[in-house]
Amino acid sequence: MKLEFVSSRRLAMPIMTYPGIELIQKTVYDAVTDGTVHADAICALAQNTPSDAATVIMDLTVEAEAFGAPLKFFENEVPSVAGRLLHNIQDVEALAVPDLTKGRTPEYLKANAIAVSRISDRPVLAGCIGPYSLASRLYDMSELMMAIYIDPDLVKKLLDKSTAYILAYVQAFKETGVAGVIVAEPAAGLLGNDDAYTYSTLYVKRIVEALQDENFKIILHNCGNSGHCTESMVASDAFALHFGNQCDMLTALSLVPSDRMVMGNIDLVSVFKNASAEEVYAVTQKMLEETKHYNNFVLSTGCDVPPGVPWENVKAFYAAVSDYNNQRC
Repeated sequence: MKLEFVSSRRLAMPIMTYPGIELIQKTVYDAVTDGTVHADAICALAQNTPSDAATVIMDLTVEAEAFGAPLKFFENEVPSVAGRLLHNIQDVEALAVPDLTKGRTPEYLKANAIAVSRISDRPVLAGCIGPYSLASRLYDMSELMMAIYIDPDLVKKLLDKSTAYILAYVQAFKETGVAGVIVAEPAAGLLGNDDAYTYSTLYVKRIVEALQDENFKIILHNCGNSGHCTESMVASDAFALHFGNQCDMLTALSLVPSDRMVMGNIDLVSVFKNASAEEVYAVTQKMLEETKHYNNFVLSTGCDVPPGVPWENVKAFYAAVSDYNNQRC
């Protein structure tokens, strides 16, 4: 199903998969290693919530693993990169761009294909890491930031390789029939706007220019942006920009052209996970009321909803959206 945000009502699309894993009584480890379990979780959530799109797990280790980075796995947390893969220019030059059979890549492609085949009432959105964030996981985030000033050619060579892999990966997602992909580029939020443009946006834009079209959209997510690099996000030409809770939503909306969709940014921990259902409802209603004059706004979470969120809070979020839309009609 095509991704369209033209609607008379306020749309809501949280990035949310973990509650679906809990609905089918599986672990996070099960879902991130088995595409069928992952798809079952996506479908269970689609059956139990009125979200305007179905999303996959935001697992930012899949691509790094494909390149050979060591990972740590946990029963009920997303995996993490366990160590630095690259240490110098020689390592970067020797690094091969992997094919799509490496690591858990096939399982994530499988999850998306199954979800598309089973969900027909809303778009399905794939997810992947952004070029700069992938390079940061391969080279070490602090070391890569230093290399920008010490050896920018090294950084650009690594970004060329990370972008080549992501392009192939997103192309494969597109072929499964998903409506688009959320490209997560949180590490770029640690850069100033000019560096974010040079070392992130220009590479994200390659993906946008190659693959975005009427039926397949790119959503650029940067939860590291506190407002200082919104301009660089806009320059990506991505169909939609997704902001984390460090950003003021009204400020972001004022900076993004009205023909671009803006998404965000209910706080994951202090609201979704730790607040009461009544508080979730109130915060959601407040966000909807504050953004009512922006037709290009889609309500979402600041990032991927973590494991362990009370189901009552999920229901309260959607109840607030439903009540708000009913009041406007």
